[in-house]
Amino acid sequence: MAYAIAHYFPGGTKEQYEASIAAVHPAGGKSLPKGQIFHAAGPSAGGWSIVAVHESKKSWEQFRDDILMPQMKTGIKGGFTSPPQETTFEAHNLQK
Repeated sequence: MAYAIAHYFPGGTKEQYEASIAAVHPAGGKSLPKGQIFHAAGPSAGGWSIVAVHESKKSWEQFRDDILMPQMKTGIKGGFTSPPQETTFEAHNLQK
């Protein structure tokens, strides 16, 4: 079942997003990581929001544990400086 993740970075900016996505997505942020089937990001009230959908919860956990968190822990130059507020859910309906 598809698994959705919504991240909100209070005070986050487009520049922080672009630095972060370049560090954690293939081809410098120009393509999706293995298992991710959707990605959208943009400004939201008081910060920056990202929504991603993975093929499964396992796919999300693998990306999070193997790529995202190690990069965030070591710091991404120019990237987000604090963890996001996170909401996750199994997608009941996913239309492509």
